[in-house]
Amino acid sequence: MARLGVNIEKAALLRAGSKNPDPDPVSIAVLAEIGGADGIVCRLRKDMKLIKERDVKMLKEIVKTHLNIQIAPEEELLSLALSIQPDMITLVPEKSAGSTEGGGFDVLGRTSFFEKIISEIRNHGIVVNIAVDPVFQQVKAAARAGTDYVELQMARYSGAEDLVECSDQIEAVKSAAMGAAKLGVGVSASGGLNYQNISEIAQIENVEEINIGHAILSRAMFIGIEAAVRDMVALVH
Repeated sequence: MARLGVNIEKAALLRAGSKNPDPDPVSIAVLAEIGGADGIVCRLRKDMKLIKERDVKMLKEIVKTHLNIQIAPEEELLSLALSIQPDMITLVPEKSAGSTEGGGFDVLGRTSFFEKIISEIRNHGIVVNIAVDPVFQQVKAAARAGTDYVELQMARYSGAEDLVECSDQIEAVKSAAMGAAKLGVGVSASGGLNYQNISEIAQIENVEEINIGHAILSRAMFIGIEAAVRDMVALVH
């Protein structure tokens, strides 16, 4: 049974757009846990325009399940994330050189770079996750770099235009997840997943955690965050 991590960054985007203190991502996190979320995911960016330092410090205090902070592999962000001491740090690319077309890192081409960062995080007793495409060679490189988890990027699956392409992408995810499991690496998934396309991914045996934000917060506008999370929990579990 996969776990559901609720990404609260979209709430911070709404807050930034309104120039008001609401919606408060921290309050959204509390309601998501009440709704049955297995974890809370937030993205720290260098400009702090969305999730702020105040937010992550409060989340560290109030999250009762599992706190996963996403950061680009930059020293300033890494230092802040390490000081917060979340349960997990997920390394994710900025939209710049260093990421693949599918949205993950090219770990295969930068293994020694990631090995140093991963080692530093693990030395602080924090679990490390890293975003990669569902390609076994990238998963293998991430395992070689010492990661605990890989976060398979679902952009190609969620953007598939026909059943054949969708089926091909599901098989790629299954293969990458199985390969990760054989290497002793945990598997999470994220990227464009919603209430319509989640079931196929949730049923893949080696996918342990699924992180979703936009779809849940979009439905929450109509039925509330607790109910929206409960609906997704039912599909993921």
